[in-house]
Amino acid sequence: MSEKILKGLREAVWYFDEDEVKRLSEEAVEAGLDPVEVLEEGLAKALREVGNRFESGEAFITELIASAQAMEVGAEILNREIAKRGVTRRSVGKFLIGTVEGDIHSIGKNIVKTMLTAAGFEVIDLGTDVKSGEIVEKVKELKPDILGLSSLMTTTMSKQKEVIDELKKAGLREDIKVIVGGAPVTQAWVEEIGADACGLDAGSAVKKSLKLMEA
Repeated sequence: MSEKILKGLREAVWYFDEDEVKRLSEEAVEAGLDPVEVLEEGLAKALREVGNRFESGEAFITELIASAQAMEVGAEILNREIAKRGVTRRSVGKFLIGTVEGDIHSIGKNIVKTMLTAAGFEVIDLGTDVKSGEIVEKVKELKPDILGLSSLMTTTMSKQKEVIDELKKAGLREDIKVIVGGAPVTQAWVEEIGADACGLDAGSAVKKSLKLMEA
């Protein structure tokens, strides 16, 4: 039964069938399957495959978004069961992510968040239009390994620099890796503001984040 459910979940994510993901996730819980294994080998594995297809040009951004949304439906059910059982999922690292002040775009951030979760990160999402001071306070409170700053507009890119400057003032910059992303972001911008890396798309953001954890 276990392999049948896992296979069904992978196919449901591939074809972004949220109802089937929900049904099979609930079935897995009722059957007493290990929720961590179901999350890893069913949902996360499927989304990673869609992400790889997107990177190689075999899948469209709309398919990646839809697959990520389908995974989230099942992940919510399985994470509840994980918490209920008091077990923990192996974490690659703690990742704090948010869209900077003045910018309300969330789709790109949400895709990256879901793919980071699929890759094994514990992700804390601050949402959109987040003030620099609030981000710094959260870094101080949560002590994440990596901070991801999203900006989809050239008019808000300066806020990425502002956050990094505030981290330096607070004496926190040396303890955290910073990755920036968004349509206008370039490697030159990374070097200008003193970030550690940039994610030009969701796939590269995950790969670079994994690499930062090795540094």
